[in-house]
Amino acid sequence: MDAAIIAVGSEMLTPQRVDTDSLFLTDLLNARGVEVVVKLIVGDDRQRLVSAIRYALSQARLLILTGGLGPTEDDLTREAVAQYCSRPLVFSEEICGSIVQRFQRMNRTMAEVNKRQAYVVEGAVVLPNGGGTAPGLWVEHEGRHIIMLPGPPRELKPIFESQCLPRLDQLLPPQVIRTRFYRVAGMPESDLDQLIAPVYKQYTNPATTILAAAGDIQIHLRARCRTEEEAEALLLEVGTPIEELLGDRLYSRNGNPLEATIGEMLRDRGMKVAVAESCTGGMLAEKITSVAGSSDYFAGGFLTYSYEAKTALLGIDPEVLREHRAVSEPVARAMACAALARSSASLAVSITGVAGPGQGDETEPVGAIYIGVADKDGSLVRRFQFAGDRRRIRVLAAQTALDMIRRRMIGSTASPWHH
Repeated sequence: MDAAIIAVGSEMLTPQRVDTDSLFLTDLLNARGVEVVVKLIVGDDRQRLVSAIRYALSQARLLILTGGLGPTEDDLTREAVAQYCSRPLVFSEEICGSIVQRFQRMNRTMAEVNKRQAYVVEGAVVLPNGGGTAPGLWVEHEGRHIIMLPGPPRELKPIFESQCLPRLDQLLPPQVIRTRFYRVAGMPESDLDQLIAPVYKQYTNPATTILAAAGDIQIHLRARCRTEEEAEALLLEVGTPIEELLGDRLYSRNGNPLEATIGEMLRDRGMKVAVAESCTGGMLAEKITSVAGSSDYFAGGFLTYSYEAKTALLGIDPEVLREHRAVSEPVARAMACAALARSSASLAVSITGVAGPGQGDETEPVGAIYIGVADKDGSLVRRFQFAGDRRRIRVLAAQTALDMIRRRMIGSTASPWHH
């Protein structure tokens, strides 16, 4: 069975609100083998909502609507579902009585407008709401199922878990969805797709999705099968040749970001890392320390944005800076080696470059980045030319520096190590 989710409410279309309900619902549906194929957000307009319901149910047999069950005139979910199903709304004295009692327990008088919440789509199953005044509703219509739930998560979650899931378990065939979540560094999205497409295009199940961000590519494999064992076997069948093709560019098999991956590697090896940053302004240190427990392996950092800071904090010879300029291989190497010598780290990494939008020239244009890595065995510096705006260049530099740390620890480098 496939599902669709519609979040109802004009406030959900503003930048101040995020639809977290659909994430919660998707997780529980996927665990039962239900694929969410459509997600929509619709404002408080009855005809638009009816159109959205019609479209959603053309794509899926199960529709869950969240929100729009409040007492005010702009809460239109009940009315829209009733119109779509060509059924009347019926007033329930029982629901009205329970709402009155809820207000009495709070020593309040129920406003007349709250009676709107006592109307039920004819033939609907009422899903009592212990956390609020709006009950949920379940309507079966022409072989499809429509579930209406209140929007507040503290109300929605217990209703769905205690009342909807048991009903769904009776409807659904035995089925599960299992996923594999790879993350890859050091290659463009187009190159990756060209490499692995001959494998995944042989299969419609599992479904393959490739998502790209600056310096980080994610590959999602989703298998839907009758049993967990069948799904895992299918993921193994498709995933193994993909892993072999990716080689050491594959850094995570569980979805962990690169900073968490290198953190585990450093901790397992009893190592510490230090950083010396110029153009990234602390982004690399922030990434490393965003992981809980990073104090186990982060030895500290040097933020040396100016020539003076590079000399004062890292002891870099002013003659080296004058001769080669800050954006250069010798300076990147000196920064990494100095960070190593002036900290308790067993490995240090440096970043210097031109993040833009100005200050570049013909020799070192905007996007030119030097990253250095140093340990007790020597040092390595690589030059990169990144494209994009200032933000993207800085993110790429920090992400690439993390990957160079990882590659040094696994003994994989694309350039000779300098002793």
